[in-house]
Amino acid sequence: MPDLDRYLQIAPDLREGPRVALETTIVTHGMPYPENVETARSLEAEVRRPGAKPATIAVIEGAIRVGISDGELTRLGQAKGVLKLSRNDLAYAVASGKTGATTVAATMICAHLAGIRVFATGGIGGVHRRAESTFDISADLEELAQTPVAVVCAGAKALLDLPKTLEYLETHGVPVVGYRTSEFPAFWSRRSGLHLALRLDSAAEIAHFVRVQWDLGLRGGAVICNPVPERDEIPAAEMAVHIETAVAEAARAGVTGKAVTPHILARIVELTGGYSLRTNIALVQSNARLAAEIAMALSADDV
Repeated sequence: MPDLDRYLQIAPDLREGPRVALETTIVTHGMPYPENVETARSLEAEVRRPGAKPATIAVIEGAIRVGISDGELTRLGQAKGVLKLSRNDLAYAVASGKTGATTVAATMICAHLAGIRVFATGGIGGVHRRAESTFDISADLEELAQTPVAVVCAGAKALLDLPKTLEYLETHGVPVVGYRTSEFPAFWSRRSGLHLALRLDSAAEIAHFVRVQWDLGLRGGAVICNPVPERDEIPAAEMAVHIETAVAEAARAGVTGKAVTPHILARIVELTGGYSLRTNIALVQSNARLAAEIAMALSADDV
């Protein structure tokens, strides 16, 4: 067995108990400073509220850090040129002593290495528009098919091809569960028009479900869909106009690869006069609260 302690540094208070993993691309690539750092701090506070422990994850100078200090979080939020890490370059960052923020895929990997079973994010990646010609599919989906972590999100980012994203998840055996909803949420919007066959209405039910999944030896994670709070949503029809504009502009500018999503998200913030950023913050805070409740229920079940 490899000596993971060479690469993995887990904060002492995060080695056991109810823990929730938190990503850091929202800090480095998802929001401007200082909203990025303030939001990250608020997510940690939301996780602590019911008694769970926040595990904010990043690679800092080649070390996978599960739990970073407030000072490190601030420096990360102000830094330039921070790598955006997924499965394909996580080991590279560690081997070469780089600093990088973890995407959904990389956060899942690191959380699993640390024994953390629940992760809160904003929205997962997915199948990009025109993927039939570009083959642009987020590594998040493949990670969900193989890594046993429950990911609490507000669906997939609405700038993606949502029907194809759901089809991909189904093909790869990833359960997509609606929390108090039977419709796939569309990130900024509560409704997408896409039906979900699986629905659970409490954190305890979700915790029991994922435990049964893993007890049965069914590999992979689960997508737990928590719609943005109603008071904070932007209706889907309104968002569709902004998304079409931002996607078309990115295509004309030749933006590709990992740069596509942050580029489009930043443009949508401009097009909505900042409202989409406020919605983004509200939904990820809501996801952190639900993830903490699920982690608490899983921990209680362990006793």
